Amino acid sequence: MSSTRSQSWLLDRRHVLRGIGVSLALPLLDCMTPLASAAGASPRVKRSAFMYLPNGVNTLDYQITTAGKDYEFSKSLAPLARHRDHITPFSGLHHPHGVGKHHSGIEIWLTGAKIGPAERNTISADQLMAQSTSPHTRFSSIELSAERGGLAVNVDGIHLPAQKNPSVVFRELFEESPGGATEQRRGYERQASILDAVLEEARSVGGKLGQADRGRLDQYLTSVREVEIRTQRANVWLDTPRPTIDSADKSKLDRNVSVEQFGEYLRTMYDIMVLAFQTDQTRVATFCTGYENGGPAIPEIGIQARHGLSHHNGNERMMRDLTASDTFNIQQFAYFLDRLAEVQDADGPLLDSTMCLYGSGMAYGHGHGNANLPILFAGGKALCIRHGQHVDYNALGKPEGYAYDLENAGKHYAICNQPVNSNARLSNLLLTMVQKMDVPAEKFGDSTSDITEIG
Repeated sequence: MSSTRSQSWLLDRRHVLRGIGVSLALPLLDCMTPLASAAGASPRVKRSAFMYLPNGVNTLDYQITTAGKDYEFSKSLAPLARHRDHITPFSGLHHPHGVGKHHSGIEIWLTGAKIGPAERNTISADQLMAQSTSPHTRFSSIELSAERGGLAVNVDGIHLPAQKNPSVVFRELFEESPGGATEQRRGYERQASILDAVLEEARSVGGKLGQADRGRLDQYLTSVREVEIRTQRANVWLDTPRPTIDSADKSKLDRNVSVEQFGEYLRTMYDIMVLAFQTDQTRVATFCTGYENGGPAIPEIGIQARHGLSHHNGNERMMRDLTASDTFNIQQFAYFLDRLAEVQDADGPLLDSTMCLYGSGMAYGHGHGNANLPILFAGGKALCIRHGQHVDYNALGKPEGYAYDLENAGKHYAICNQPVNSNARLSNLLLTMVQKMDVPAEKFGDSTSDITEIG
């Protein structure tokens, strides 16, 4: 981005967002620095991708049983063996606010929030990162989903819409609007006028409200201001041509791949994410590969939707099929890591500059178990991430270590419903990730500390 552009969208450094589930050492929007300040140093680009697998896993075939560096890959995770030096499997992580709550996993997977009738969700880790990276990219983040809903949550606790169609995603990222920049600019100006009117009306009533209503109005104004920033930034980016995409890549990615071809669909979405990172269209991406009440079937291997398989109640055929679904999905994630390792920017392989979080907000789907979550962390070596071991918080939570007994299904399912180690929180990993993305956070969600085992 040229530093000579108008930067009226920059927020005052003193602007503060409150009640978003994160504690910051510096003002949150300190990260929205003027473009000129980034023009000289050209620091290494940092990226993050988040991929969600719905309904948990067949944890009996997924669980790695040996902690440390000498672990053996489980049946479900075998496709990742070639990436051993670039991944860290975690065991024992959980969200305390999610344990025991029906289908709460996806809602708080990236927020760690306590939500209920009187409590709203809070900002997700990806969106907190996007506030830091957005001054440098055309899109602050991209949200993808194979089914309804997505993972990203804004400052008001509202899930951002996600795009399902790969062709639509490709065109939004890499093709100019049919009406051209002039027509787009008119649209942005109309939207800006509407936002100005909304803000003026909100301010006119602000002084007449009680404390509780004033707090809700502040949250609303913050949300409106966020839309205003995005609109102004998009207007500025109209002066910059989109990257030229090779014709072979375009023909491969600009097509309507159905979830009925699920493997091809996943790989197409992963390829689009890689291309978006490679061209620096965005540095933050989320991809929900299925929703808790569904989870696409995999017709190419004869596997039904994940939700039904997850409620197997010990049925051996359904458990085998769930393992096959787990393994298939892990294979596609391994493909994503392959592509990140193959594609290079000026600093080296994208995998080294991209942190990837893959997993689920459930472990044992049949009992809606929200402890011992299946979590895989990959990439980011250039961000001082250390990989190559199985970080097992179940074992670390007991002085004598934890002995897995996968022959005793009931015993293993118990640790998927109630955590062995209460301090092993997924928010600790999310906190570590946002810090690695240069967000000055001291706390995130229900975190108790960052994670030292990975760097």
